[in-house]
Amino acid sequence: MSVIVDVFGARSDNFGYLVHDTATGRTAAIDAPEAAAIRTALQHRGWKLTDIFITHHHLDHVEAIPELKAEFGARVVGPRREADKIADLDELVGGGDKVTLGETVFDVYDAPGHTLGHIVFHDKAGKHLFTADALFSLGVGRMFEGTPGPMWEGVKALRELPDDTLVYCGHEYTESNAKFALSIDPDNAALQARAAEVTALRAAGKATIPFNLGEDKAANPFLRADDPGLAKHFGLEGADAAEVFAAIRKGKDNF
Repeated sequence: MSVIVDVFGARSDNFGYLVHDTATGRTAAIDAPEAAAIRTALQHRGWKLTDIFITHHHLDHVEAIPELKAEFGARVVGPRREADKIADLDELVGGGDKVTLGETVFDVYDAPGHTLGHIVFHDKAGKHLFTADALFSLGVGRMFEGTPGPMWEGVKALRELPDDTLVYCGHEYTESNAKFALSIDPDNAALQARAAEVTALRAAGKATIPFNLGEDKAANPFLRADDPGLAKHFGLEGADAAEVFAAIRKGKDNF
């Protein structure tokens, strides 16, 4: 039992992902940002789209659902809490549920904040985590709908996953995330190393995705909101981690 993950660009700065279950040949698109980009990736691999796994309702993640479903007859799985915002969903899921792609099983986690019903998909056996806009390399998504407490709890749950997990997020924001992170945590050696790596990758025209979760735990300030050093930076010594998380998010919004 194994999967192949194909990574490609879509729209202006989205990542598109195809996940192919090698045992059965079933192939899922993680979100549906752009039909043409997904179709090209399928043709390049010689795969047929059988499933679409949706993480949240924003247009740049769902726009291609109708076209792809009409063309391929794909099953569309998406967040139960956003069923009223996403058309053409066949199966509704939320945190604690499991979704199968052939012989591959994905655990679903709730990750509210960017949107209230945002979910992520974790292939535990293959060590792949598809986070869309809930968790980025060195960052998290903007908090459009949620509040800091639940968003921090969702991020903290993802932090508990194994260090050798590979994370596939929704956008190429790593370089700007690194600049902000260094502004609030300049002495973090892990962050310094990741920032240098990111600069080199982007200079070479390469993507910074996927990224290693263990390395991000050490470098991403949003995964370290319970670190006393970050609390001190914001003058919040002794404050609840959710309050520090909120301060980090506000700082990034205004950076």
